[in-house]
Amino acid sequence: MLAHVLSGAVFGIEGIKITIEVDYNSRSVAGFTIVGLPGTAVQESRERVRAAIKNIGCEFPMRRFTVNLAPADIRKEGPSFDLPIAIGVLVATEQLRADQIADSMFIGELALDGKLRHVCGAINLALLAKQEGIRKIYVPVEDAPEAAQIDGVEVFPVPSLGHLVEHLFGMQPIPPFDRAQLRHEDLRPAERAVDFAQIKGQEYVKRAMEVAAAGNHNILLVGPPGAGKTLIARALPGILPPLTPEEALEITRIYSVADLLPADRRMARRRPFRAPHYTISQAGLVGGGSTPRPGELTLAHRGVLYLDELVEFGHKLEVLRQPLEDKVVTISRASGSLTFPANVMLVGSMNPCPCGYYGDNLQPCTCGEAAVRRYQQRLSGPILDRFDIHLDVRRVDYEKLVTTQAAESSETVQARVVAAREQQLARYRDYPHIRANSDLTASEIDRFCPITEDGAMLLQNAMRRLNLSARAYHRVLKLGRTIADLEGAATITLAHIAEAIQYRSRLMTALQG
Repeated sequence: MLAHVLSGAVFGIEGIKITIEVDYNSRSVAGFTIVGLPGTAVQESRERVRAAIKNIGCEFPMRRFTVNLAPADIRKEGPSFDLPIAIGVLVATEQLRADQIADSMFIGELALDGKLRHVCGAINLALLAKQEGIRKIYVPVEDAPEAAQIDGVEVFPVPSLGHLVEHLFGMQPIPPFDRAQLRHEDLRPAERAVDFAQIKGQEYVKRAMEVAAAGNHNILLVGPPGAGKTLIARALPGILPPLTPEEALEITRIYSVADLLPADRRMARRRPFRAPHYTISQAGLVGGGSTPRPGELTLAHRGVLYLDELVEFGHKLEVLRQPLEDKVVTISRASGSLTFPANVMLVGSMNPCPCGYYGDNLQPCTCGEAAVRRYQQRLSGPILDRFDIHLDVRRVDYEKLVTTQAAESSETVQARVVAAREQQLARYRDYPHIRANSDLTASEIDRFCPITEDGAMLLQNAMRRLNLSARAYHRVLKLGRTIADLEGAATITLAHIAEAIQYRSRLMTALQG
């Protein structure tokens, strides 16, 4: 007898419907063959399925089983096919009826005693079920709150294969997951790791961070050790706009695939902040592996990717060049290509020289000019061009460190950032791919970045004197557009361009000596 069971697989962060076909031949010699490009974990599922079916008291005939995972041209990985294969075996051997599993999707890893274990990507597969018009999805109990984030699909939390069989026969029904439980989750955003009020001095730097947050611009911090670069970077997520429901779903899908969702919170509530060490591999940074997985760049999607000691990353930074422009990472293998989202706000920090004190007012630099130049030139021009803002972070004066005067809080700054973002959303409402000024393309800049005559003249002079590239020219315009939005101005003026240019010129002047 032939049985068909619906399941799904996650490729990148997208779900693909997989049909499990199980053929049972009672007249052939014993065997259990899985075809359809199964990975190692899928091949091993035959032993888990055989043991689980026997241990729940059902019959596993020692005859010929052939399992096909369709479509057969896509490689299947992971243990999530255990449950649908087991259901297919029970239907093929007439221990279950085909009508009992109609319009249902099954995912889950089986233990040898029949219990279901957690699998990755439950929310992605629940979204797939909704898109395919499948009404029911059966998942492990642990994954039910995650899958239930997708409305329009009945989610059944299954503790074990035995319970599922009893449910399908109506002997011990499993109630659908009650989405009212999700409403009891704490929906307040997580507390800020660092508040701007805790940062003494650095008003110029905090202003630049506000501009960067308002337009989702990349920013490079250069300064001596102990100047507060890391502290300032960690305060940045606290002034970014709250997540929209669509952004929260995007982030949750990524973290579900990477198996990084916390057990007590099944939907992302705050923007990611990722800070990998400079010893990370290229695959760890942008994603990869024999079975491609999201890297730190994708894990920071819609949030902040902070690269401390930027120079020490070396040539690995070059793999970021295209993803930072395209907002996606494409990983190509012989079997095909996968695309991961990578719309991040990149924050880098570095010392200006090997000893760290080049240009410092108090600590003399022990490096020669040639050593400083070699150190700074370890960052390529194309990578520097990806940063909209270059900041010279100076050490904080003693008087500012001991002052008791309260600094502006992150909540106050965030309110201005949100107001600027709302202007951008209204301006780009007919362009769904644009969420912030940093997303503008060259052709869109001409339309949305009107500039006054004196502002255009200043930008022209800066292009010549600072040898700015075409990419840097567009980034200055986008930066000026954001500064204008913070002031509520419709047109980019001379003052806006002047502030945008000074954010570009700091490091480039140092690099050019």
